[in-house]
Amino acid sequence: MFPVFDTSQLKLKPLAERTHDLDLSTILPLAPTPGIVGELGAVAEYVVDAKKKGASVVLMMGAHVIRSGVQRYIIDLMEKGYISNIATNGASIVHDFEFSLVGRTTENVARYIRGGEFGLWHETGQINDIVAEAMGKKLGLGEAIGKAIEENGFPHKDSSIFAAGYRLKIPVTTHVGIGYDIVHEHPNCDGASWGATSYLDFLRFVKVLERLEGGVVMNFGSSVMGPEVYLKALAMVRNVAKQNNKEIKNFTTLVCDLQTLPDNIHAEAPVTTSGYYFRPWKTMLVRTVADGGRSYYVKARHSETIPALWTAIQKLDSR
Repeated sequence: MFPVFDTSQLKLKPLAERTHDLDLSTILPLAPTPGIVGELGAVAEYVVDAKKKGASVVLMMGAHVIRSGVQRYIIDLMEKGYISNIATNGASIVHDFEFSLVGRTTENVARYIRGGEFGLWHETGQINDIVAEAMGKKLGLGEAIGKAIEENGFPHKDSSIFAAGYRLKIPVTTHVGIGYDIVHEHPNCDGASWGATSYLDFLRFVKVLERLEGGVVMNFGSSVMGPEVYLKALAMVRNVAKQNNKEIKNFTTLVCDLQTLPDNIHAEAPVTTSGYYFRPWKTMLVRTVADGGRSYYVKARHSETIPALWTAIQKLDSR
């Protein structure tokens, strides 16, 4: 038997002692942008069409989307029925939770890692208690976080994507890797609870993809979690569809990131180049749409792309 680290030795500090890099002023007001970035206008048309057909529109994202302050745009799209599912990672829980609870989030890693303080903040550790309770109640991970924020009087819950998902009955599925997130450092972290609730979220994500024919999958800034979870889920729904003489191949994918890609995004990068290992490219823009779908890539910041997509959808909605 191998020895393990004793987490009871850890000293946690209150969030009041942490210097935060972001506060509520980061959250952008809901307002149209002056122009449409890249091919987001075309993607917006597919989103609107998918809603009319009852096909799924999935928004996958990394935690930097929350840090970019575009919550109001995403929540508004959810409220208007343009989002079927949001798939994200564990760090998004942390930022959404902290914003909702104290109106601030994000610490200086370089500063706090020096003294072993990074991530070890008392209030943020409450997330572990929510997750442990969720397993007993058979709740999904994102569902449990949204329920806690929505029902427990968090002062800034109006900025919470997780609370909006719970309120609107739109799954905000959270796909974690144990050890990735600061709450996994805490003494009250129970790995089994995280695994069970996140796996339930994965199966909910797969269920949404059953309606992907004619739909849209969008990935904002998730270079590993998003494309990998999507790839496995798509294999599962295509497996079942094939048994029923159906196909899931006519849909649209969008990747928004800061990587520089060539003009022809529809061909894989050579295996000898670094671009081959950028999963959103080969997985979302090439391989999974090769049999009848279409794909788009937009290089811009989240604070530009999501407001621009929202603006394009609003223009179509007002016709």
